Amino acid sequence: MFKVMADWLEQEGLGTMKSAIALQGGDICKTFRVTLDDDSFLCVKERPSELTEYDNLLSSEATGLRALRNAQERIENPLRIPEVVAIGEEFLVLEFIQRGQPDRLSWQRLGRALAELHKLPVPGFGFSCNNFCGSTVQVNTQHKDGYTFYAECRLHYQKKLAIDNGLLSPQEGESIDYLCDQLPYLIPEQPPCLLHGDLWSGNVLFDEKGAPVLIDPACYYGWAEADIAMTKLFGGFDEAFYDAYNEINPLEPDWEERVAIYNIYHLLNHLNLFGISYYPQVMASLTPYTQKRALPRYL
Repeated sequence: MFKVMADWLEQEGLGTMKSAIALQGGDICKTFRVTLDDDSFLCVKERPSELTEYDNLLSSEATGLRALRNAQERIENPLRIPEVVAIGEEFLVLEFIQRGQPDRLSWQRLGRALAELHKLPVPGFGFSCNNFCGSTVQVNTQHKDGYTFYAECRLHYQKKLAIDNGLLSPQEGESIDYLCDQLPYLIPEQPPCLLHGDLWSGNVLFDEKGAPVLIDPACYYGWAEADIAMTKLFGGFDEAFYDAYNEINPLEPDWEERVAIYNIYHLLNHLNLFGISYYPQVMASLTPYTQKRALPRYL
């Protein structure tokens, strides 16, 4: 495998590989720190051979990284996004970023930068291409209406996968249909914005100077609250992040009550990716929205 990687790097004119060390993290692709003959480093992601049917797995990640990098040119306090150095069918080569430790200021910088990103206007909901959340296809068909987009491209899509995989019954799927019908009553209208799309702590790192870096995006144009909700799914970020975000782009009142609605998408995805262990969380998250119809708070 290393010989294939080394040969490809040379063919791309990136230099001669001296060594490659596996990096921690990532459930789908193997990631390596590659040392070149001039002692510089690259980050190389290798697409698993068993995922050959997903021929745009790496290219869609590159598209997301480039979208995030381009957006940084339009904000006052930009985030650091790894540069895409080269892309092939089997390998994605990125700028290597040395990790450091965050402090309170680091989390504040992340909050402010994400808030500025979320304030940039975009043409509608969806994205320029489908991509992946984990190894699950993420459908990004363009819509003008956020409720329709979230229902059709997020919840209904994951529901169908779960039923087809034998992880939910059709009757349990009806609970998701019921929630989709209630979305306009539960979620305030929000303009679309560019989202990271998979914003949990494992996809945020800090460089040697403590500057925030976003990696492994699943970008699309959607509701800002969906990105913020994802930060809460596996423990949450430092409170300095949320305080700084709200200074720049204040969230609507009661946003924390809506976190579970957005994260049902990610829990369904984890159910489809990792199996029945996520079933209790999915059903517990759905229960409040299946017991009674919500009042028309936003219509």
